[in-house]
Amino acid sequence: MNNIDKLKKISGINIEKIITSRRKTIGLQITEKAELIIRIPFGTKDETIIKIIEKHKKWINKKREEIIGRNLEFVPKRFFEGESFLYLGKNYPLKISKYQSEYLRFDNDSFILKENTAESKRIFMDWYKKKGYEIIRERVNHYALKYGFRYNNIKITGANKRWGSCSFKGNLNFSWRLIMAPLPIIDYVVVHELSHTKEKNHGKKFWRIVSSIIPDYKEKERWLKLKGYLLKL
Repeated sequence: MNNIDKLKKISGINIEKIITSRRKTIGLQITEKAELIIRIPFGTKDETIIKIIEKHKKWINKKREEIIGRNLEFVPKRFFEGESFLYLGKNYPLKISKYQSEYLRFDNDSFILKENTAESKRIFMDWYKKKGYEIIRERVNHYALKYGFRYNNIKITGANKRWGSCSFKGNLNFSWRLIMAPLPIIDYVVVHELSHTKEKNHGKKFWRIVSSIIPDYKEKERWLKLKGYLLKL
């Protein structure tokens, strides 16, 4: 019996994997598949891990139930006519029209797809990435000019777990999925990452910058935590 199987049997929790590193504390993470990942310092004893799991068992089970519920609620897109697709926080129906030259276009009240093929998901993702770059770049420039932020480049990524990031050199990265969210949510993520060009960590100075621009930023964070799982295909 390997270490993970042993801990599963003792704790009764489905552990996906245990990651050992030079970190100083034990960290627990629940994945999108409702599985537990444990991050531990080198030399951590099994007994210590079990105690941590037992201490946080209610939290673990609650988070697992939330994610399982979300996965049941979210239905992956099949790209059939009549399905709805999010764009800037609103749902728009899909129409199929073989008479158009473009593979996909948006006409302000619906998405129109030339045909439903195995490439439909990729076509939608490419459209979201293109629009995401246009709109997010405009929002970044708006806030940078207004509040004196300086950044380097903007990139739209395929990140599934992070809405945005800021590198040490001031390069800003944003997930294409963000373009499905309402504009005020996008603005919050933009301001969050721009604030990192001045303060790299999440200390008090950082949150003072964010709150001075987005006073209700906690509501925006809560929206992402509660509804962010819907921003996918």
